This record gives sequence, C-alpha cells and structure tokens, in this order.
Amino acid sequence: MSAQLKMGMVGFGYWGPNIARNLAKNTDIDFVVLADMSESNRAKFAALYPEVATCTSVEELLSGYNVDAVAIATPAPVHYVVAKQVLEAGKHCFVEKPLTLSSAEARELVELAEAHGLTLQVDHLLKYHSAIQWIKSYIDSGELGEVRYLYMQRLNLGVVRQNENSFWSLAPHDVSIALYLLDETPTSVSASGASYITPGIEDVVFANLSFASGKMVNIHVSWLDPHKTRKFTIVGTKRMLVFDDMAPSEKIIIYNKGVEAPAQSETYNSAPALRFGDVEMPYVPLKEPLSAVVAQFVMACQQHTTPLSDGRDGLHVVQVLEAVDASIKMQGAPVAITQP
Repeated sequence: MSAQLKMGMVGFGYWGPNIARNLAKNTDIDFVVLADMSESNRAKFAALYPEVATCTSVEELLSGYNVDAVAIATPAPVHYVVAKQVLEAGKHCFVEKPLTLSSAEARELVELAEAHGLTLQVDHLLKYHSAIQWIKSYIDSGELGEVRYLYMQRLNLGVVRQNENSFWSLAPHDVSIALYLLDETPTSVSASGASYITPGIEDVVFANLSFASGKMVNIHVSWLDPHKTRKFTIVGTKRMLVFDDMAPSEKIIIYNKGVEAPAQSETYNSAPALRFGDVEMPYVPLKEPLSAVVAQFVMACQQHTTPLSDGRDGLHVVQVLEAVDASIKMQGAPVAITQP
C-alpha cells in the first residue's frame, strides 16, 4: 500500500471549502496545512478541521511544512504566481480552474511541471461527472454516429464578477467538456459579448469554436439571464443527445432522430427523409465529481500517471478563453488557435 500523500492547500474562499472537504475525506491523503491570508478564513477552516495546521502564506507553507503536493483555491489572478512557487519547490500541484489567465503563463507552468517530473492537474471537475463519462463512452462506441455539432448553455442570474467576464468565470467547464467529448482542439474561435453591468466585463458571451474535422461548437454563457441552465445538446449522424445538469434524475435523454440521405435514382433525386424513433433516458448513478478529481490527482502523484485534466488540458482551455476575449475585441472576427 502506498503511503499517504501529504498535502497542503492555499485559499479557503469561495470554492476552497469544497476542495478542503474532499481532501479531508480521502483516506489516501494526509491533509497537513492550509495557508490563507484571511484570519476569518483560517478561523472557519480551523473550526472544521482542528487537526490540520494553518499559516498565513505560501512561503510559510512551503518552508515550514513537509508536503508532497499543494492544492490551490485562490482567486484566478494569482493562480500562476502560486502554482509557479509550488512547482519550483518540487511539489505536485492541483489548481482550481482556470489554470491561469494567459496561455503563455499556462504553457510555462506545464513545461515547469514536465521538467521536474511533477503532476499538474486542473480542477475541470465536470469531465469527471458520471454522466459526462457515460456520454463520452457512448460517443466512442459509435452509437451516436459521427458528431456533427454541439451547443452548450450555462446561464443564471448572478454571481456577477468584477475581475473576470462571464466566459472566463463560467465557460471553462463547457470548453473542457467540449474538447473532451470531441477529442479535438479547435482551430479558430469567433465570439461576441456585451457588458451591461460593469464596463469592460462581458455579462453575456456567444462563442463559436471551429474544428479541423468540420465539427462546430457553440457556447452561450450569461450571469444576466432569468433561467438557471446547465445544458448541452449533441447532434450526431445516428442519434441526438441532450444533457441537462439541472434535471433532478434523468440528466441524459437520447433521441433516435435524424435525417437520412436521399435515395438515388436514375431519373431523379429524392429529398432527404426525416427519421423519428424512440426516446431513451439511461440511468447513470451519480457521484460527486470533485471526489473523483481528487482521487485521480492522488493516483497521478503516486503512480506517475496522467490525469484526465492535466496541465496541457488546462492550457488548451485557456487558449480558447484567450481567443474568445480577442475575438470579442475584434467585433467577432475569427481568431486562430495555435495547435499543440
């Protein structure tokens, strides 16, 4: 049996409590210390995990405590700085999404982790969602046919951010899912967005991702919408599939619908025929995705495997986010993405 992975954590703000809970309950982890500048955050943490030490800085965590790995749950603008400190100290690194706020910084962290033989994993937790895993297997089995296009919606009324637009805040989940399901990175992006609440911070964004295979993905995100929506639709040549994360139980619906190719004749071409079949709602047992994310991080650190959402996956997502920003500034003009 492998020894427990000694872990520290930086940040106990918005998402930090969820990460801390999963670190604490994982029996393969020895949760050693939390670093947070906020006295109130440290007090909240200590009340929940009195057996775990606390300190005020990353520097103190790295120099004063014996850890193998560090989880980062700080605000996104400091992900790069903290992750670089962790990797340069020779520690494995787990980072809340997005990995960084620029592809140049993300690439630097990826290369740094690879040079030191360290695991760098991003918390793209929806890739680990039981239903997303089921959908990926369904696509790979060929039952859906060839994927033609995919459109996604992540909408709500709030929470309005001041330091990042709605695409950076909400879309990392959808971008990571799209790239995972299609097993392909986009060649270009075009996008439009509008700032209605805070000048320069887009509250709503419509983005189109184009792929070399001819596939297309549309992503619509907004925190200024009357509906709470977490949904996507995949159109394949054999079937069509809808995933609705807000549905209480039947999150996946498969429609046996499509368009058959026209029959050829010596005298005329028939029109395409619409096909209507059964509707299926497969049962998929659900588990907490973050628990699976943390478990895979431990395995990657201990067994030198590559996690599903490794640093390069994080880099690909940041490249798309960055290209969307550039396209918005160019009034929707396509922006090419450098291929890995």
